[in-house]
Amino acid sequence: MTLPNNLFHEIPPQLPKELITALLSSGDVRIERIVSHGHSSPEGFWYDQHDAEWVVVLRGAARLQFEDETSPTELRSGDFLLIPSHRKHRVEWTTPDEPTIWLAVFLGDRSDFVRPVGQASSLLVLPEITTG
Repeated sequence: MTLPNNLFHEIPPQLPKELITALLSSGDVRIERIVSHGHSSPEGFWYDQHDAEWVVVLRGAARLQFEDETSPTELRSGDFLLIPSHRKHRVEWTTPDEPTIWLAVFLGDRSDFVRPVGQASSLLVLPEITTG
């Protein structure tokens, strides 16, 4: 019998640092569950990632600061966005009274791998996968 896993299970009540769980990895794609509980990036630290990252907040809330913007971006449950590769950003704040649970999909550094669709610039179109 195949048993499912659950993104909301196995979350410790106390987290000295963010909890990152690798869920899937294949080629250029990696999926992680990230659990924050009042965590933020160290002062002056900026993520400058090789991979594009599509992230959704499943539970809780967070504020991300992008180096090229003056105001932080507020994310609440259900909010998602695409962070292109090498776009510097940091986590300014996550909810201190409950865990913030993120799902992050890392997509590699190929510019043709993701592109905006329609009005929602965070939606993705993946290229056709071919074999051979």
